[in-house]
Amino acid sequence: MLVSLQWLKDYTDVNVPIDEFCDRMIMSGSDMETCDEIGTGISGVVVGRIDKIEQHPDANKLVVCQINVGEEEPLQIVTGATNIYEGGYVPVAKHNSHIPGPLHGQPKVEGGVEITKGELRGVVSNGMLCGPQELGYDDKIAPYVSKDGIWMLPGNWDEDLGKDFTEALGLHDYVVDFCITPNRPDCLCMMGMAKEAAAVFEEKMTYPDTECEKTDENASDYISVEVKNDNCKRYTARIIKDVKIEQSPWWLQKRLMAAGMRPINNMVDITNFVMMEYGQPLHAFDIRSIAGSHIVVDMAEDGDKFVTLDGQERDVYADTLMINDAEKPIGIAGIMGGLDSEIVDDTNTVVVESACFDKTCVHRSIKKLGLKTEAAARYERGLDPNLCEAAADRVCKLVEMLGCGKVLNGSVDVYHNPETAPTIKCRVSRVNKILGTEIGRDEMVGYLERLDMKVEAEDDCLLVTPPTVRQDMKEEIDCVEEIARLYGYDNLPMTLPSADTVGTVSKSWELRDMTRSLLCGMGANEIQTYSFSNNKILDGIGIEEDSWERNFVDIINPMGEETSAMRTILTPGMLEVLGRNYARNQESVRAYEIGLTYMKNLVDAQALPVESYNLTIGLYGKEEDFFTLKGMIITLLERLGIEDLEFTAESDYKVYHPGRCARILTKDKNGETVELGIMGEVHPDVAENYGIGIRSYICELFFDLIVELSDKEIQYHQPPKYPSTSRDVAMIVGEELQVGDMEKAIKEAGTEILRGVKLFDVYRGEQVEDGKKSVAFSLTYRHDDKTLTDEEVDQIHSKVVGLLKEKFGAVIRDN
Repeated sequence: MLVSLQWLKDYTDVNVPIDEFCDRMIMSGSDMETCDEIGTGISGVVVGRIDKIEQHPDANKLVVCQINVGEEEPLQIVTGATNIYEGGYVPVAKHNSHIPGPLHGQPKVEGGVEITKGELRGVVSNGMLCGPQELGYDDKIAPYVSKDGIWMLPGNWDEDLGKDFTEALGLHDYVVDFCITPNRPDCLCMMGMAKEAAAVFEEKMTYPDTECEKTDENASDYISVEVKNDNCKRYTARIIKDVKIEQSPWWLQKRLMAAGMRPINNMVDITNFVMMEYGQPLHAFDIRSIAGSHIVVDMAEDGDKFVTLDGQERDVYADTLMINDAEKPIGIAGIMGGLDSEIVDDTNTVVVESACFDKTCVHRSIKKLGLKTEAAARYERGLDPNLCEAAADRVCKLVEMLGCGKVLNGSVDVYHNPETAPTIKCRVSRVNKILGTEIGRDEMVGYLERLDMKVEAEDDCLLVTPPTVRQDMKEEIDCVEEIARLYGYDNLPMTLPSADTVGTVSKSWELRDMTRSLLCGMGANEIQTYSFSNNKILDGIGIEEDSWERNFVDIINPMGEETSAMRTILTPGMLEVLGRNYARNQESVRAYEIGLTYMKNLVDAQALPVESYNLTIGLYGKEEDFFTLKGMIITLLERLGIEDLEFTAESDYKVYHPGRCARILTKDKNGETVELGIMGEVHPDVAENYGIGIRSYICELFFDLIVELSDKEIQYHQPPKYPSTSRDVAMIVGEELQVGDMEKAIKEAGTEILRGVKLFDVYRGEQVEDGKKSVAFSLTYRHDDKTLTDEEVDQIHSKVVGLLKEKFGAVIRDN
């Protein structure tokens, strides 16, 4: 928000040095970006009047001007400008004058440009006529009639001929650029910043005059308004007749230029001026373009097209609020009017629109249309509907002051649900407790009243009613902030927190960190993949259509089809990483990822999605196989406090090879079997989809369940006093028999003296018939209270062997 100090003083008299002004505004919470001094670097430039223009005798594109600069003899200046005319007032740079520059078509020179007299094609030129750009003004704010040529001043300047241009036009000014936070849309205008300055410097406010003279006609005789959608909170229309389109007076142009806006003509400038003054956007329609003299505010329909003021045809959508007449759209609500309804030179009657539109609706239209204007920037932050009438009245008053139209009585005002401000209960003691101060009640009342708030004080309680324009004032803490910033943030006492805070981490965080250390110790590198997925990705790894993995959380505004939903598993990301590394000739890879997965809440459809951590490990290489990955999983889970693991064969999960896949099971705290995850060799078809030309192995574990079951408490046991003994048993069993089932049966039959079961050989070969395999276990026996005899061990071992024969049909091998 660009704030001109000259303009600010129209509303409040702040007479302090610019440095003090900036410092105190910053300390009151107004974030300042820059402060620029206007009107510097100009000397020797005066106000002149063009009395005569003649064609240059030797150049078709040059003219010779006789300029009256208040001296006995006119000043002769040669120029190529095409927008000048006799009787026009211009800035004249005399001999040995200085201007900021740059000269037209030349780069800017540090220290400015010196202008001296000279000859152009044989004709003496005693200086130069200047454009606004050459006097330090940006191209985008140069007055429309002067933007590509000489600065043609509006009005009559005969009394100032020959005077210093900077002094005559009052150019010297400071423009402060304030960064307005999203919660303070009321400060996106001069009135808002004037209220802030008045409160900070304890000055009074002067409000603009909005009273117009009465006429014999009423606005309602010319226009009617119908609001069909709640996204329009208020719509006010006023009528101006006998409009005269011309340049605005200099005082108005100067303020617009300081605010970063280009002066166009008096009607457009007045609406822009009031928008910058009140923060309420306005729009002027030529009434001839409004069919049926009837305005309808309603949503557009999909497929509609509309040509905006900038001449572009735009597609509008069903959620775009439009301003229509009885037949067609004439404006996009809160953003831009239509080309067919703009003010032109022969416009006679104008409809002034002052409306309040829903900020969410406007913001959505800005994003979809890719169109943002000064008006839209204010609407999307949220405006006070109670500003509409005052802003429309201010436009009419300025029209009356400038004599550029006749204002009709009254307005057409549609305001179904008038907005009122909340009354906030604020405790004096609470304010002081939060701020660490001892501010008195009356002093707090004074701060709040300086901000235009009504306050009723009784004992420790303040009942605060802010103006409706302060839409950020809702709770007691908002009052605390207002009091703090006027008291002065730099005056608040500095104290250290009295509470002792001990930083801790959650169990999940601790185990995730531990997992990273363990897997890095096993030679695995951590990866991080995108959290996005889609149905096609799961198709590529063979996930069934009705599987839980397809319970996606869809993204409302995806970047593309491939990232249209949140992932439910980590496996596709790991496969992509393995495939990318294989394509880059990496001979072996070990990688892991701990990441969040997302699924819809199946219990409550309105609830937030369920987020949970998963762990995936992937590897390939000449030395890697199924048992390498299994060993990593067992080591990891045992270190995390989960020991009773069971691996059961799985042949229906199509991500993995049907004969080399296992589900990982354990017991929960209630003794029930739960699944921790799945592991196996990647199915050849899936590997081919990801360009992996070597056997690869992946697992995916439910890490949140691991956290829940993890028990890292270390239990110390006395070292055994008595020796252990071992027995080996080798047997021939059917190929289909799972080793895990045999191991489980051995443990159940071995009583308490069986202390260990270890598989050490699985053999298939010439000495074993087809459909069979040889399996060998080593069994360790030990008693805590005595040394076992061979007879005692043989008795238990025989029981184990007998169970294997009976339950599995095992044939015991003698050698």
